[in-house]
Amino acid sequence: MKLWGGRFTKEENQLVHNFNESLSFDQKFYHQDIQGSIAHVTMLAKQGIVSEEDRKAIIDGLNSILADIESGKLVFTKEHEDIHSFVEANLIERIGDAGKRLHTGRSRNDQVALDMKLYCRDEIDEIDVLVKNLLEELLKIMEENLDTYMPGFTHLQKAQPVTLAHHMGAYFEMFTRDRSRLHDIRKRMNYCPLGSGALAGTTYPLDRAYTAQLLGFDGPTLNSMDSVSDRDYVIELLSALSTIAMHLSRFSEEIIIWNSNEYRFVEIDDAYSTGSSIMPQKKNPDIAELVRGKTGRVYGALMSILTTMKGIPLAYDKDMQEDKELTFDAIDTVKGCLALFTGMISTMTFNKEVMEASAKNGFTNATDAADYLVNHGVPFRDAHGIVGQLVLFCIDKGIALDDMTLDEFKAISPVFEEDVYEAISMKTCVEKRTTIGAPGQEAMKKVIAIYKEQLEK
Repeated sequence: MKLWGGRFTKEENQLVHNFNESLSFDQKFYHQDIQGSIAHVTMLAKQGIVSEEDRKAIIDGLNSILADIESGKLVFTKEHEDIHSFVEANLIERIGDAGKRLHTGRSRNDQVALDMKLYCRDEIDEIDVLVKNLLEELLKIMEENLDTYMPGFTHLQKAQPVTLAHHMGAYFEMFTRDRSRLHDIRKRMNYCPLGSGALAGTTYPLDRAYTAQLLGFDGPTLNSMDSVSDRDYVIELLSALSTIAMHLSRFSEEIIIWNSNEYRFVEIDDAYSTGSSIMPQKKNPDIAELVRGKTGRVYGALMSILTTMKGIPLAYDKDMQEDKELTFDAIDTVKGCLALFTGMISTMTFNKEVMEASAKNGFTNATDAADYLVNHGVPFRDAHGIVGQLVLFCIDKGIALDDMTLDEFKAISPVFEEDVYEAISMKTCVEKRTTIGAPGQEAMKKVIAIYKEQLEK
């Protein structure tokens, strides 16, 4: 069935049909399309544009189509151009002429704009739940590792001691911002385009505010040309998904490094690892690598829609059909990555002793040794040079600062006393950093309490 055949005298070429059709992918919209149609005909009846009898027949017919699609009784067939013509053709077949009145005061342009908005809104809600699940898992790791000492890095070089809780907190912040972006997008996009017609509204006395209310929107859109040609919300969603994917990729990269034989900070559960076809000793972090790799796929969707939209004049153009497949793929990709990544970190074990030893052997307490000297009257620049000598001595001996004898300390600077060992212990180095946002236990407890409040909202 074609919704536009009356103007044409020739049948559409099959190749043209294949190139033009969208049912193969916009069938994902079947629920949203039927949802929108039910709201539309409810409004038409309220306004006296269709009869109550037709309204009831149309809604019953649409509900029967929905039930048959979901049960598998009704399957999508190639002769239909898109989900809209598929639903309408089946409706007319089931209820007759009443079904032909459904499209009154509506165009495919505002219909597809509505379907895409409803679909993206539903997916945002599902993605938000997945990000929240990840945050809850991170929070659990944080609460259990307030005193798990590890090196903090800059330039991938060991820098200063932190805790695993503090390190996980950095990712908690990232994914919290991701949720905030999703919420912002949902709020900004939540205006209903239905009733905009092809681009210039309609002469029928529609109650667009009522339709918007029925569909859970905050109100109707205010310009019919923009309504049918706006894909900003798709671009924003793909941008937010790209940022989520980037955060997951950074996290995956660290897990891959931590899983290596050189680090041994983590042990990934067998369920999230694979082996080698030739090397029996291998245990590969494939899920983390795939999450990292799929980030480029999500970026590609964003670049695609930006490129598609950059040259389109007002109002609707067929180019906009290209907003769907890559968006669907990006959404499914990010949802899969979030679910798998959360499962992976929830089953991962941390080698706490190895982490702490790495922090000690990496001279992460060197800054604190310098601070010790400053607190004993040594100018910072001189203290910096003295600790540099200590590090060179330790490298030569193959030991950590904590392993030096007091005589060895004093040989480089007589200012050192027995209390230096307390001052440069991992516990002291971390615990004396008590400002909000720092890794000290008291500071972290305050932050965790804030995070818990955020997740309860």
